[in-house]
Amino acid sequence: MNDHFLSRFALDALKEWKSQEGGRKPLVLRGARQVGKSCLIRHFAKDSFENLVELNFEENPLLAELFKARSPAEILSMIEIETKETIRPGKTLLFLDEIQAAPEVFLKLRYFFEQIPLLHVIAAGSLLEFLLEEHSFSMPVGRIEYFYLGPLLFEEFLLAVGEHKLCEFLHQITLKDVIPLLIHEKLLRLVRVYLAIGGMPEAVSVYIENAFSYKAADRVHQSILKTYEDDFGKYHKHSHFLKVQKVFQKIPHLVGKKLKYVHIDPEERAKDLSRALQILCLARVIQCVCHTTASGIPLKAMADEKTFKPLFLDVGLMSSACGLSLLEFERSKDLTRVNEGSICEQFVGQHLLYSREIYQEPEIYYWVREKKNAEAEIDYVFSEGEHIIPVEVKSGKTGTLRSLHQFFKDKKRTLGIRFNTDCPSLYEGSLPLLNKESFSFKLISLPVYLVGQTRRIVRQILGDRN
Repeated sequence: MNDHFLSRFALDALKEWKSQEGGRKPLVLRGARQVGKSCLIRHFAKDSFENLVELNFEENPLLAELFKARSPAEILSMIEIETKETIRPGKTLLFLDEIQAAPEVFLKLRYFFEQIPLLHVIAAGSLLEFLLEEHSFSMPVGRIEYFYLGPLLFEEFLLAVGEHKLCEFLHQITLKDVIPLLIHEKLLRLVRVYLAIGGMPEAVSVYIENAFSYKAADRVHQSILKTYEDDFGKYHKHSHFLKVQKVFQKIPHLVGKKLKYVHIDPEERAKDLSRALQILCLARVIQCVCHTTASGIPLKAMADEKTFKPLFLDVGLMSSACGLSLLEFERSKDLTRVNEGSICEQFVGQHLLYSREIYQEPEIYYWVREKKNAEAEIDYVFSEGEHIIPVEVKSGKTGTLRSLHQFFKDKKRTLGIRFNTDCPSLYEGSLPLLNKESFSFKLISLPVYLVGQTRRIVRQILGDRN
């Protein structure tokens, strides 16, 4: 991984965590391999602490022996001897990397909070979910805090390629603003680049350092995909290597579609493929977007885990896995139709997945109505406060959004979002009901480059309505 640091919005959350008085807990940063967790923490330490003491339990499993001492004070003494560093609470950041390789260390985190509350401790683990599932131990509930990190967001990509003013522009725009066509087209061009390059930090860094070379980024994508496949050998206790590999290679081609295991391999048992998929979800390489009835909050309480669509980790990785290049995106007149719409659905989905606060578990759902002769499907559904917001990713006239209208009627919801490649707009309409009455609704149409601002814009609209 290149050491060039790419600006991440998570850095602000880390600084807030550092500044907490009295109640700061050890922090565990969770996310898939190679999304930039370690690089982020090292930069944070360089920016905010006098020194960093880093232990990597995957590179050196024997480091776990240092944590066999009874008290945190004794443990710190052992760490100082091993690293030849001085650990000063309030001045030093203790970074425990790849902590899933040392379950006993994970358990000791609670004691740092209880006995040395001034010490800043951050742990990270790419395969942490395997640790939490495998080992039957009492979790240090209430004694640690979790942050969740995904690939670079589109706005973070803009910062990386030097488009700071554009990023600032996106953070300030409202539906009342007019976006000049020149700026609109420039942002769409940059979305095309992002669809090909994606948000994996190494791919973005190499793309920039090689004079904006797509081929250089694609080589990194292929390397990352191979690295994930090499990881599958670590999952042999759970599922056969070849089954996990088979699911991993097939999923990028199935994004946006209700998953049926027969589409992966009709010769394999659904139970075996289901377990392989679960392994990849634990590794955070794949996210299952489950159907929810969307009848109330929280959406998770009404989710059907047997009915779901897969979402891949990153749109750039997905594009490379599907054999799509930057040329395909540059030639496309309508991004929402590339690869039957799955690429834009991935782009929107991965942004909505990580659109909540960094300390909240990433989640996103979809809605489907499977009544005979009255089928309807909404690409995504998310909640903002007490409001349930349906999301469609498609072009076309507002009047042709039949599924969205059906959702409004069935769920008595009055605000929805449609992502396309047009300039932002707000449509106010009405729909007839069976009793010959009608109800009003609002549809926000947003260009795909504003997906990172979705919740902010929704809050503005809801605020205006209230």
